[in-house]
Amino acid sequence: MEKLPEARVKEVCRGSIAEEAGIETGDIIYKINGQPIHDILEYKFLAGSEEVELQVIKSDHSIEIVSVYNEEYEDLGVVFENPLIDKARFCTNQCMFCFIDQLPENLRKTLYFKDDDSRLSFLQGNYVTLTNMTDEDIERIIRFRLSPINISVHTANPALRVKMLNNENASKIMHIMKKLARSEITMNCQIVLCREVNDKQELDRTLDELTSLYPHVNSISVVPVGLTRYREKLLPLKAYDKDSALEVIHQVAGWQSKLYDRYESRIVFLADEFYLLAGRPIPCYQHYEDFPQIENGVGLIASMQEEFNRGLEKVYKRKEPVERNISIATGISANSFIRSLCDKLIDKVRGLNIHVYAITNELFGEKITVAGLVTGGDLIKQLKEKELGSELLIPAAMLRSDRDIFLDDVTVEEIEEALKVRVILVENDGQDFIDKVLGRQAAIEH
Repeated sequence: MEKLPEARVKEVCRGSIAEEAGIETGDIIYKINGQPIHDILEYKFLAGSEEVELQVIKSDHSIEIVSVYNEEYEDLGVVFENPLIDKARFCTNQCMFCFIDQLPENLRKTLYFKDDDSRLSFLQGNYVTLTNMTDEDIERIIRFRLSPINISVHTANPALRVKMLNNENASKIMHIMKKLARSEITMNCQIVLCREVNDKQELDRTLDELTSLYPHVNSISVVPVGLTRYREKLLPLKAYDKDSALEVIHQVAGWQSKLYDRYESRIVFLADEFYLLAGRPIPCYQHYEDFPQIENGVGLIASMQEEFNRGLEKVYKRKEPVERNISIATGISANSFIRSLCDKLIDKVRGLNIHVYAITNELFGEKITVAGLVTGGDLIKQLKEKELGSELLIPAAMLRSDRDIFLDDVTVEEIEEALKVRVILVENDGQDFIDKVLGRQAAIEH
């Protein structure tokens, strides 16, 4: 018998097909329809049939054949101990702009792991460079219909991409993407823009080549390079400032106008940070179409503003004041936006007192201004002597996905203990912001 895969069952969902079929915690799903399981994508592809035969290794090492009829093509309802089944693929690049290479020491270990795995792109939305993939891997994407896939392109210039990623395999990007496009795989692309490297004429070239693959290239985000203060041994790069950010806005606006006339889609969108750096208004809600890259910081403010405006219409001026004294912590870049929302609420709700604090990122450096990279240590240090009121509201994005730890391993409970205030998490949602500021649904698990 060949070496067993790691498709060991951690949990069986109640009422699922797997539970009805007798699959149990600790079982190993060895084969589906006679084929061994090597990773989660192979499992999902093979299990997505109307008739599925599972070869299951039980805890006593006996082998059981389980046949299920999946008329509705539902998920079988199995959670694996290793979500990928296979090992995650490491990044083989040494990108000149890599944020992980700019991290200080002694942060939690998971922050230093560099993944570059197309399976995580499909399952979790991670961006991949495709530099560590073989022809067989590309064929698997096509065969399994892994769509959409999120790709870190950065430049369409083969030589420049090799230089930026420090990887000879980086030159193949457009060849691979054209092959995926011919197979009708949808791609969302990211460009980390570095001043005087892949901007200006190089950006024009990249946008020209990528948009020629529309609609298979569904969207393109352009985000500014993030530079921490830990770059002593790394290639010098310039941070974007007001003037250079404004140049990028004008350049991309020209592309958006041309593309909208041609395709009725702008296709390419700028990260909010460019507008904030340039001191320019964030585009309207409709500008971002269906918000294809909101998780990449593109359209976050426009989305939250629209949700806030709709929610504000339902907030009526009250005859009686609401005695509520709270505080909000955010990053430097979102400070003015958050204050504007608070001013509108205060105008409608008498007795509402809100203290807004913009937290300087002392750990990573003052050039890092987004709220999602604010650390627990900086919160404690900068808010220790401040008026905080009965609650401190913070963006949920400051915490990792399981909602309890900041980037520097400080917990929510430690913040509450150090600052003697209850911490409330706020989603990037305008209605949730209103609810938390006004005290509705204030109780939240963290």
